[in-house]
Amino acid sequence: MRNPKLRRTAAQPAAGPAAAKISTEADNRTDGAGPAAVPGFSAYLRYFLGLGTWGFGGPIASVGYMQRDLVERRGWLTEAEFLDGVALGQTMPGPLAAQVVMWVGFLRKGWAGALATAAAFIAPSFLLVLAVAVIYARYSGLAVVQSLFYGIAPAVMAIIAIAAWKLARLTNRRDTRLWIISAVLAVVTAVSGAEIAVLFIAAGLLMIALDAPPRWLRRSGPAGLLPAAALARAAAPWLVVTASAVVLVSLGLVFLKAGAFIFGSGLAIVPFLREGVVAQHHWLTSRQFIDAVAMGLITPGPVVITATFIGYLVAGLPGALVATTAIFIPIYLGVAVPGRWFIRHRDHPQIKAFVKGATAAAAGAIAGAVVVLSRQTITDIPTAAIAAVSLGLLLWRKIPEPALVALGAIAGILLH
Repeated sequence: MRNPKLRRTAAQPAAGPAAAKISTEADNRTDGAGPAAVPGFSAYLRYFLGLGTWGFGGPIASVGYMQRDLVERRGWLTEAEFLDGVALGQTMPGPLAAQVVMWVGFLRKGWAGALATAAAFIAPSFLLVLAVAVIYARYSGLAVVQSLFYGIAPAVMAIIAIAAWKLARLTNRRDTRLWIISAVLAVVTAVSGAEIAVLFIAAGLLMIALDAPPRWLRRSGPAGLLPAAALARAAAPWLVVTASAVVLVSLGLVFLKAGAFIFGSGLAIVPFLREGVVAQHHWLTSRQFIDAVAMGLITPGPVVITATFIGYLVAGLPGALVATTAIFIPIYLGVAVPGRWFIRHRDHPQIKAFVKGATAAAAGAIAGAVVVLSRQTITDIPTAAIAAVSLGLLLWRKIPEPALVALGAIAGILLH
């Protein structure tokens, strides 16, 4: 299905890189009045249950479906309300589609409504990915399954690489400083594979210092950067997963941290999760991790639903529930707690500067993760060929990601 085009009003400009993709074709409902006919809340839940079931195409496509259905066709939301949700999604970390879904629930029923719409939207992809994880865990040793993922893994590398490039291009544009941030994060991630949460914070604080320094920083000059550095150091202990915790607690902490740093793209979870579940805790092999990312790409709903797959492989059904809940907790809190405040202050220069820096860091981290993971997935001429062809298809044919993963699976069976 073609991604519907959205329209921005002059009074409510959409914010952020993904919102820049929203085009300018829609109805003329710009007066800010309430929806024409507000249905019962159960109608919203049924709609989001359906969207979570058939909403293929990624976050921009899902947001397009919502704009078409809820604003244009049904009039359940004004365009201003809808674009407020898009702006919030571009300000707070998290996958854009899930944030807009939660925003709609928040507008209608407060924090409980945000929780209900999120659950409806996530449930179908959770059940589907859980079922695939059960099958994968039981049959992953079979030759046919290994052949499937032999081809899928390099195709996924191409998808992640293109995502990193698009995110960097949309966010950094012609700002040399942001390109430097992306490059530094890419090199750090590729060379060391170290946890980068503190670097995300540092990148955001750096852009605040450069673009919108607070008064005390303007007075103190270069020495004023010390409090920002101290804040980043103080945050570090809270971002480290302790090895002594039980598996479920450790799993929850890994996914809580990942959910808090999904800036710009759902694939921003890749470097965080690779470090946590592969390098640090050794719960999964690199091959299993890439297989999990592939599941998030080919199923409807947000890409971060890969948490369900990983959680199940680590600790069965309890692990799937813990990982899925943990990845969405920061996203939910970012909508339900400061939602209306952020809508009022989304144009504050310091907020915009921090988001720019953190998103540039995310683009670099994703690119670095591609290098790290490619070392384990692109191991011979056939896998290199699959990755190269996948890149070509994404760049020149703009093939949908689920279709590309399916083609990679076919190539794996034929070549392995």
